Amino acid sequence: MTDQLPMPVTAPLSNAQRTQLLNLVRRAAKAEIMPRFRKLDMGEVDTKKDETDLVTQADTAAEAMITRGLQMAFPHALVIGEEAISKQPSLMDGVGDAELSFIIDPVDGTWNFAHGMPLFGTMVAVCRFGQPVLGLIYDPVGDDVIMADNTTPAFWQTITGRQKPIQTAKAKPLDQLYGYMHIRLMPPADRALTFSKLHALGHVGSLRCSAHEYRMLATGGIDFVMSGMLNAWDHAAGALICAQSGGKSAMLDGAPYTATTSSGYLLCASSEAVWNDLAAHFADLMSDT
Repeated sequence: MTDQLPMPVTAPLSNAQRTQLLNLVRRAAKAEIMPRFRKLDMGEVDTKKDETDLVTQADTAAEAMITRGLQMAFPHALVIGEEAISKQPSLMDGVGDAELSFIIDPVDGTWNFAHGMPLFGTMVAVCRFGQPVLGLIYDPVGDDVIMADNTTPAFWQTITGRQKPIQTAKAKPLDQLYGYMHIRLMPPADRALTFSKLHALGHVGSLRCSAHEYRMLATGGIDFVMSGMLNAWDHAAGALICAQSGGKSAMLDGAPYTATTSSGYLLCASSEAVWNDLAAHFADLMSDT
């Protein structure tokens, strides 16, 4: 039902509120994330579902700081983060009914972070009734951000505060497309089917970090991102930023993506033409979703 609600025409946050959000994320990164990078003790890293799904004290401390700040600034909003949801999945139940919600991924790319690789980021999605209306992807290493809301084009703000527009890549043939897919997270049958189709594409890989995968897509470095593990904290911000950078974000069957979507495959591509070509190429994946 919430998928049918019209998208609001006014900006979800004022300029002052967006600055407040960015400053909060930046302070959390400087206080809780970067001081722990490459300095984690064994006791500061734990597993969740398996040894590839990690959580560190940087994740929990940064999420707590961002959550507190947002609850103070937006007392009537629903504010939830990945680590809180991992412990209590029912927290996501309120997103579709919330007039304003913030979904936080404090350290996206935790595996990279825990292993000393400087490829991680902080993501915040602002939603109205489950529909992403603002996305923020912050790079603590570069101290820069990519941001967009549903009313304006996406932009990249550098460490100096300068803003410049970003644009997805131009359309190109299927065999020249570069992208990221989370194949290891697919069901075994879909994995086999996907591998059988990769030869037709230019290159497919994974950064183990949705934040940088979506940054690459929005700035024209790659042509698509596709995933069937639809954690809202991984995709809500990036899907919106892709769309506001000139691309198309939708479920593989053409249905709109929202933060409450929990099954199927999300395909974000550099243009509608590229999206259409990829959707046709991977259409067989929809038979079991």
